[in-house]
Amino acid sequence: MRRFTEKRLLVATHNAGKLDEMRALLAPYGVEVSGAAEMSLAEPVETEDSFIGNARIKARAAVEATGLPALADDSGITVDALDGAPGVYTADWAETGHGRDFPMAMARTWSELLATGRAAPFHAQFRCTLVLMWPDGHDETFEGVLPGQVVWPPRGAEGHGYDPIFQPDGHDVTLGEMSAEMKNSLSHRSRAMQQLVEKVLG
Repeated sequence: MRRFTEKRLLVATHNAGKLDEMRALLAPYGVEVSGAAEMSLAEPVETEDSFIGNARIKARAAVEATGLPALADDSGITVDALDGAPGVYTADWAETGHGRDFPMAMARTWSELLATGRAAPFHAQFRCTLVLMWPDGHDETFEGVLPGQVVWPPRGAEGHGYDPIFQPDGHDVTLGEMSAEMKNSLSHRSRAMQQLVEKVLG
């Protein structure tokens, strides 16, 4: 496992919510974080059918464009009753051609669950795969999983994406009802980041 000793890191995301989470999680370690949008980087086409494959595409594109070490994540929600969908297509379910519409994506998820004829609880997981890549092409990978269930109707205006319909195991509120601090303490991304911190920063 390679140690990360650099002081600057490019987080290869155009998602402001993800960038804020990463910045908060890395702040205690003195790492200066820049985002892909801040550096006017184009979003690469994600052609893989796995979280780790798409994360590697994003990390490699960011490294090649800037020469900086890059951290990329690919994440999404997998729903057991939907055979793991939407999975790597989590963001695609929200695409409209005019930006992403997550209320639409959440409604589609619930509609497809009802169509299965199965009964609640609808077990699901938020999954995050992180790829930390250096300019020489070496990378380290980290995975985090947050188990829970899909609930309806959506609850809460915090967070982003599918947070308002995801209730983590052991909690009676959705991620959309949690403060950023609470969510960051238990999220799939924070679990993957904790592995990164322990193995390459700690």
